[in-house]
Amino acid sequence: MANVVVVGAQWGDEGKGKIVDWLSERADVICRFQGGHNAGHTLVIDGAVYKLHALPSGVVRGGKLSVIGNGVVLDPWHLMEEIADLQGQGVEITPETLMIAENTALILPFHGELDRAREAQNSLAKIGTTGRGIGPCYEDKVGRRVIRVADLADDATLELRVDRALVHHNALRSGLGLGPVDRDDLLTRLRDVAPRILPFAAPVWAELNRARRAGRRILFEGAQGALLDIDFGTYPYVTSSNVIAGQAATGTGVGPGAIDFVLGIVKAYTTRVGEGPFPTELDDDDGQRLGERGHEFGTTTGRKRRCGWFDAALVRQTCITSGVRGIALTKLDVLDGFERLKICVGYELDGAQLDHLPTAADRQARCRPVYEEMAGWAETTEGARSWADLPANAIKYVRRVEELIGCPVALLSTSPEREDTVLVTDPFAD
Repeated sequence: MANVVVVGAQWGDEGKGKIVDWLSERADVICRFQGGHNAGHTLVIDGAVYKLHALPSGVVRGGKLSVIGNGVVLDPWHLMEEIADLQGQGVEITPETLMIAENTALILPFHGELDRAREAQNSLAKIGTTGRGIGPCYEDKVGRRVIRVADLADDATLELRVDRALVHHNALRSGLGLGPVDRDDLLTRLRDVAPRILPFAAPVWAELNRARRAGRRILFEGAQGALLDIDFGTYPYVTSSNVIAGQAATGTGVGPGAIDFVLGIVKAYTTRVGEGPFPTELDDDDGQRLGERGHEFGTTTGRKRRCGWFDAALVRQTCITSGVRGIALTKLDVLDGFERLKICVGYELDGAQLDHLPTAADRQARCRPVYEEMAGWAETTEGARSWADLPANAIKYVRRVEELIGCPVALLSTSPEREDTVLVTDPFAD
């Protein structure tokens, strides 16, 4: 059975939640492999709306195992709140349906405080962080002072880990004008949450190996988008983890040979939340129209998303760095009614033509999009479930996108409802 990795191929908010939910019905195991609760997925199932942040999308589907891998950073208190909210909507979540890697790093209250203090004092260039402590937690992980899920099981180890972290953080806090962390209160809170978290803890790498050997289908669910990758994104306006598909292996403990198909989620136009370069951004009526029709507000932050035309040059890059074999093109219906559409095919930089966005921030800022225009369509694509339901110009648009990014469309989404999906290639059929 094929194992599939789903990654966002733009700046996030591409509609991964619906696609992962659509695929999860055919999967046995659904894994989150990076990021934290700064991510957000909105699922619409039989009219019910579920908003997920830390939990894998598979939790709303009965009979599936959901996994939070070691590549994730986890706020244990937020997780408990999210579980309680879903249980209030009738979703059953138990240690039989949810598993957390024992070596998952924990986001602690002082991580969020540090995140927000830095952003508030950064007068030169704000990154646009969500302020939830994701970046500082990843810093502690690399600095070998993070507290992991397994540490909650032994009080002596927990105290040592807390003391090591506070030597670093109290010095940082002093420089930012913050008082020291209340050690006793932090330990009390960790001891309180430990018995609620530990029943879900497991050696995920071993469990996934058993699942693979048993022929079970595994779906690896990414958060954010590849253009926010710490290495290959628009640095420094990026997230604090690797977002591209290769992280699915290291973020769960399976080897790269376990990945059979990479599906890139791509919106039919482009959006971005927060700061950073955005070559095709529209500050006109077309941009306003895309935002209103696409309901472009962040699931996690509620922030309005910046909107622009489809950038084929950027998506071509992300398809290469993630090894994408097929894309799921979402929100095609938002383009209904536009008389003319534009697609960015490259950039002009200081008189030279480029087919990719350069790495240096100053060069990115000077890039101007090179557009190709196409005729739009007056008919509606909303709710289409086959190619025959699509206007001719919509099909031409999709085919041109495929040509420009060098990757075929495997799925086409035409509304938030999971059934409104055109299946071209089955990712699980490898």
